[in-house]
Order: sequence, then C-alpha cells, then structure tokens
Amino acid sequence: MCAIVGIINQESAAKSAYYGLFALQHRGQEASGISASCEHHISTIKKKGLVTDVFNEEKLNSLKGAMAIGHNRYSTAGKNSGDDAQPVAAKYDLGEISIVHNGNLINKNEVRNALVRDGAIFQSNMDTENILHLIAKSTKNTLTDRIIEALENIKGAYCLLILSRSKVFAVRDPYGVRPLSLGRLKNGGYIVASETCAFDLLGAKFIRDVRPGEMLIFSEGKDEYKSVQLFTPKPRICAFEYIYFARPDSVIEGKNVYDIRKKLGQMLAQKSTCKADLVIPVPDSGVPAALGYAKSAGIDFEMAIVRNHYVGRTFIEPSQEIRNLKVKLKLNPMSAVLKGKSVVVIDDSIVRGTTSKRIVEMLRQAGASKIHMKIAAPEIKFPEIYGIDTPTKEELISAQKNVNEVCEFIGADSLEFLSIDELKMALGAQNEYSLVSFDGDYFIK
Repeated sequence: MCAIVGIINQESAAKSAYYGLFALQHRGQEASGISASCEHHISTIKKKGLVTDVFNEEKLNSLKGAMAIGHNRYSTAGKNSGDDAQPVAAKYDLGEISIVHNGNLINKNEVRNALVRDGAIFQSNMDTENILHLIAKSTKNTLTDRIIEALENIKGAYCLLILSRSKVFAVRDPYGVRPLSLGRLKNGGYIVASETCAFDLLGAKFIRDVRPGEMLIFSEGKDEYKSVQLFTPKPRICAFEYIYFARPDSVIEGKNVYDIRKKLGQMLAQKSTCKADLVIPVPDSGVPAALGYAKSAGIDFEMAIVRNHYVGRTFIEPSQEIRNLKVKLKLNPMSAVLKGKSVVVIDDSIVRGTTSKRIVEMLRQAGASKIHMKIAAPEIKFPEIYGIDTPTKEELISAQKNVNEVCEFIGADSLEFLSIDELKMALGAQNEYSLVSFDGDYFIK
C-alpha cells in the first residue's frame, strides 16, 4: 500500500512530486524517493525516512526536469532497509529507466528465481526489481513493447509508474486492486497519483481513474497522452482503501472515502442493541464511522481519546514490540469525559488484537464503566497478500478466535463487527471488491 506520484510536463516536476508525496505520507512512512528526467538523464534521490526527512530545497533543486516520479514506501515485499527504497533506477541497452510500484506481486519468487538462473544480479529484496530485469532482458525493440512483455509475466496487484528519458508510463493491474488517478495540473501537464488528495494540495483537477488493465503513455513536451488497454478489466478495488488506508478526503473509484466510513458507522448502529452514554472513536481513522454511528443511534459523540499526531501509524510498523509501545505514546483517554460512562468505541478494524486490548485497558483506567467495542469492518480472517502487512494467518486474532473469544481477549464488555454483506452494502453492491482479508477469495490466481 505504498504511495506513488508522477508529474508530467511541469516545470520543476520533482518539487510537485515532493508535495504529492507529502499529501500521501499516510500510505508509507519507511522511505521516500524521487526520480527526475532532464536532458535524457535520470537523477534519483531516495532514503529511509519521511518525505520531509529525505528532501530539502537543495536536493529538490538538483532533481531537474519536467518529468518526475516519486514513492513513499510501506514494506510488504522485501525488508525495511535503504536498499529497498524506491524508485528503482538503472541503465540498460535502451538508456535509463526508473520504476515505482504500489502493490504486491504474488509470483515474485518464481519470476526472480528464473531471472537469477538467466544471470540477473539483484540489488534489493523488492518484487519491483523483477519488473526492471524483465524489461532489461527483453529483446523487443521499444520500451513500450518491453513493458507489455514484462507485465505478461507478473501476477498480483500493481500500480506502476515507469520513467524513461522522455516518457512516463502509468499502469494498473487488470483487477485495479490498488487505486490510481489521473489529474490535470493548473499550470499545464499531468499528475498521476495513488489518491486524489494529492491533487488537492497541488491545485490539480481530477480527470478520471486509470482503468484496470490500462497503460497511459505520456511524452515529454506533448500535451496529449496515449491510452492502451492491455488487459481485460476485472475491477476489484481493495475494500481496505475505504475502511482504513486511504485519506478520508480522497475519492476512490468515484466514492468519497469519508462518506463511505460514515455509512459503515451507520450500519453498525442499525444492528446494535446496546445502550451507552457516549460514542467515541479510536482516532483518526475511526472518526467518520463514529460520527455515522452517533448520528444514527442518537448518542452523543465525544473525542474522548486524544491522539498524539507526532507518532506514526501503528498498523504499518514492522515490529510488534514497537507497535505495543506506540499505542501508549499515540493515544491518551480523557478521564474527565469517560469517568462513570458507558461508551461505544468505534474502530476501523481489529488485526492482531493487541492495540484494541490496550485501548480497552486505558479506557478502564480512565474510569469508563462499560466498554462496547464496535468494528466498522468484518472480521479479518485471512492474510491479505496483495499489499497489506498481514503475512500469516497466525497473526490474525479473528482467524484463531471467535467473536466472544476476541471480546474476552481485548477485555471489552461486548464486541461487534460488520458482516461481509453489510460492508458490501455500504460500499455499493453494484461493484465487486477485493475482500480477501474477510472471505479468503484469492481471485488473482
């Protein structure tokens, strides 16, 4: 679930890419990088850390050119190391190339082993490097044909931006598991980004979503772009984009994320029978669902848990030990609001259960008399292999315990999830979604 941004035919493209990545920092906090093309040469700066840690004015000024691609890393394939930061850039027989990737390739090892047998030497653990080697070893005459051949050999979820010396290619997998949108920059040129919230910061106008299975080709100095439908579209946008990962002010596949999250809360309220004094969210991603719940249930809404915004998102921290510590660093309940009150606590999901357990403990210590935990998503029972960091079934508490057992583990007075059908209803039953975390339907074979 990384962030990718492409800026095409815009003066100082790297600076615009920087602001786009800043808007998309929530999609990855482990590393950041930008490649820019100027006078047929690609320059790249990347390193571990947040966007503001990696770049300054001097570095951005060194990335000259009217075309740039950028990436914020959230590690699912590979390791959390500097070697695995993106973009992945290289020189090959057609010149220079740089790639950024959001998603996960499920046939990574099979492809990599075949490439190694053919003599390829890998510099990182990332599945993205497979694509680079497939392009480099291809015997096709044009980069476009080489990219198409490479895509025919990979399986999984992917949004790609590929920068050559004079072109930018934007590609989305046939299922459109990860979001990718196209916009028009106010001073001319184009932006392609994981989420539309990046457009807002740059004053860009949304044009449309990149279609599943589509490749867009932008050329330096040319105002028009070319669209090629490479694969038959079979749309399955990841439901987790709406539940948790996307920023609430983004629009994904025509649906406002904030509105969807409020609907999820309303669905919870409609099925709930418990009585409570207050509805409180687990900030920040639980806030819209809690607002929807409070309005539908007619119960007062209170921000009774204060979040320290200088601590990163616990879900995407690679170490369980760090996650545990960060719950206390990140969240603090207000005793003055909670003492003696029966509360409904709204969160977006329960993955491992450890965060929920500590939240319940903190609320008890703050004086809450009853704690009813409501989750604005179904139970997560299966690993999501298309780009979320839940690699094994053993880590997922709902795969090991039923609802009552999970409730007992986290220490709540009651626990309720949405059903898969209720989630579909809130998302819009007219579309199909990637629901593998909930139903185990691994549709990419």
